[in-house]
Amino acid sequence: MSCDLTLFTDVSLSGAHFAQRMYGCEWDDETGEVKGFFQDGYDGEDFIVFDLKTETWIAPKPQAVITKHKWDNQAVIAQRKNYLTQECVDWLKKYVDYGRSSLLRTDLPSVSLLQKTPSSPVSCHATGFYPDRATMFWRKDGEELHEDVDLGEILPNNDGSFQTSVDLNPPTGDWEKYECVFQLSGVKNDIVTKLEKSKIRTNGGKTGIR
Repeated sequence: MSCDLTLFTDVSLSGAHFAQRMYGCEWDDETGEVKGFFQDGYDGEDFIVFDLKTETWIAPKPQAVITKHKWDNQAVIAQRKNYLTQECVDWLKKYVDYGRSSLLRTDLPSVSLLQKTPSSPVSCHATGFYPDRATMFWRKDGEELHEDVDLGEILPNNDGSFQTSVDLNPPTGDWEKYECVFQLSGVKNDIVTKLEKSKIRTNGGKTGIR
């Protein structure tokens, strides 16, 4: 996991120039390893870089040598090291904890079978799921169908959850061989809905097709 920040500053020196600063840290929550970086740029080119491993400043440009000599002292280096390996990582851990509920959140959908008329496609509709990393498809005899199906987009709901659907041209027979499958990232088990006429809802709200 990493956190970084880039700052842009306009400098008026005989025209428009740009100073760029980028710094941040990386923390491996399994091994505990910490990495940090800090560098300044000028007009799109590297100007000076802090090497955390050697705890020294590197000046890629001759113009940065003066700055290097000024910053190559124990106080500046200790301050920079402390920020990259302590403060930055502490903030990163806090942000991870704050967002953990959202990062690990998984909400399963309610799945319905819908059909306007007996000759219309049968729509398998899932709503209320989270996150939006989901897959939905029809299969027959355990094999995913790629023909006679129409996959809809994943759309947001007002409550922050999502919905999607996949349509199937009505089969002429063997309805019991068809099933709708919904898969959600982070969830091991699929939601499988068998195609049964008694479970289909129509626009009129009636269940089943006669």
